[in-house]
Amino acid sequence: MPLPPRTLALFISDLHLQPSHPATSAAFFAFLKDRAMAAESLYLLGDLFEYWAGDDDLETLHPQLVARAIRAVSDAGVKVYWIGGNRDFLVNTGFAEAAGLTLLAEPHVADIGGHRIALVHGDAQCTDDVKYLQFRAQVRTPQWQQQFLSMPLSRRKEIIAGLREGSREAQSGKTYEIMDVTPQAIDELFASTGADVIIHGHTHRPAVHQYGARKRYVLPDWDLDAEVPRGGWIAIDSDGAIVRHNLDGQVI
Repeated sequence: MPLPPRTLALFISDLHLQPSHPATSAAFFAFLKDRAMAAESLYLLGDLFEYWAGDDDLETLHPQLVARAIRAVSDAGVKVYWIGGNRDFLVNTGFAEAAGLTLLAEPHVADIGGHRIALVHGDAQCTDDVKYLQFRAQVRTPQWQQQFLSMPLSRRKEIIAGLREGSREAQSGKTYEIMDVTPQAIDELFASTGADVIIHGHTHRPAVHQYGARKRYVLPDWDLDAEVPRGGWIAIDSDGAIVRHNLDGQVI
């Protein structure tokens, strides 16, 4: 009898972990223990945290618990990779060392299971949202980050809370189309990377999109504290199959 295929890689994003959502954190810890430990690699594709004010926040309990849980997976021999999202792009070497993971620049191209895969969070491909992209460009500069991180942690969290409130108000006036990736940006990503597969999150609109022989997979967000829980992941097996899973691990 042939052996079942191995799990080469797992992909998740948009968990928005925060102390006020304990069920989501518990589900993530269970995923790490029950699923990630059996994989060869784990890719965290952004917005693992609801926000990240700086690596000195590791002095607080919840980020410590998350880092320790990821570190247990890494210590077990699983290669763990990180791409920052629009909420946690300030994760840096301090968290990476604590969690035992490797920080990746985006787009990152990985050859897995016979596929050439372009990995991004997805926010940079929402090119119709011009105001957001202007803000994104500003906060990704070394000058802005140096100035921001020089502030006391409590002040940084106050600023982030204000930015999040402003973001919610701005999103209420935007269409889904503006906040989604654009065909042009996806075409450019395929062309610049030579990928046959793109995997990303950010939009919270899980799906598989076909582009001739190429495919784009959109990861779901996680919220186990919602009235209707949601979440899931993507796996690539040693036979090359790319499989979407719901929260229960069932194939979608």
